Amino acid sequence: MSRKPRAIDLFCGAGGLTTGLVQAGFEVIGAVENDSLASRAYRLNHSGVAIWKKDIRHVTAKGMMRELGLAAGELDLLAACPPCQGFSTMRTKNGTTWTRDSRNDLIFEVLRMVRVMRPKTVMLENVPGLAKNQRFFAFCKTLRSLGYAVKSAVLNTMNFAVPQSRRRLVLLASRVGSPQFAEPAKERLTVRQAIGELESPTASKDPLHNYDVVRSSKVVDLIRLIPRNGGSRTALGRKSQLRCHKKIKGFWDVYGRMAWNKASPTITGGCINPSKGRFLHPQANRAITLREAALLQTFPQEYQFPLDRGRYHVALLIGNALPPEFIRRHALALKATLK
Repeated sequence: MSRKPRAIDLFCGAGGLTTGLVQAGFEVIGAVENDSLASRAYRLNHSGVAIWKKDIRHVTAKGMMRELGLAAGELDLLAACPPCQGFSTMRTKNGTTWTRDSRNDLIFEVLRMVRVMRPKTVMLENVPGLAKNQRFFAFCKTLRSLGYAVKSAVLNTMNFAVPQSRRRLVLLASRVGSPQFAEPAKERLTVRQAIGELESPTASKDPLHNYDVVRSSKVVDLIRLIPRNGGSRTALGRKSQLRCHKKIKGFWDVYGRMAWNKASPTITGGCINPSKGRFLHPQANRAITLREAALLQTFPQEYQFPLDRGRYHVALLIGNALPPEFIRRHALALKATLK
């Protein structure tokens, strides 16, 4: 191709998907995001992309095409990650029941765009729970009726050079060839490879790495006792655990440390809070920082996030994002069908 293939990112969030697409050689020309903080983070890092800061249900495909100078069939890739909370195992009692969440139907907004734009390829990403939902079956069936070859699978990001265990549903579709997933990486990356060389927060000028954290003396003492390099609070015995933890059934990773030579657990919106999972630093007596969380998600080290609404809002942006390296690899495989 004489030019870079062009893409649109629906539900773009803070820009993890767009970052991966750009790294794969795509030109992202348009994006849609309803959340104000996420769209600000996106704009900080992708200033050249036209962004529709509104509910996608109020965005028309023809309007986007007109502003972007696109005709039907010209767009190379339509990529999307609809909000997934309604399909997550935490919201569905580990998959045993479905929640009534209005966001569950946003997947069909992607189809609405596909019908009008007729992109050459489509990429959809979501939580594994969506794969068992009738909405997803209907989505795939409609894509095939529109002439797309469709392939989907639940994949773990740690098999694709992301130093984090994170299972995601990925759908690739193409009307110009047979879509293929990226080949798994030859080796898995570790927490040490991602953040092991990062300077101490107190020595850093990065506001996403160096900030004040206030914790109670009981919590500080507990963190000091957790064994280094993968230790868990269960190693302390009941006497040394917090009273609230003695009654917990499950959630054994709470107040656990990451292990240097393994992938991290899934980075969530609570990733800087040790009470939300295994988010303690492997060695230092603290939770991982926002910058460390972003690096474990494979964001570039210079990636920016607005901090004016506090660090927990930024943690949510990072936890909700797609790992750019995971997207980059599958986007490269999908890009091959365009040639």
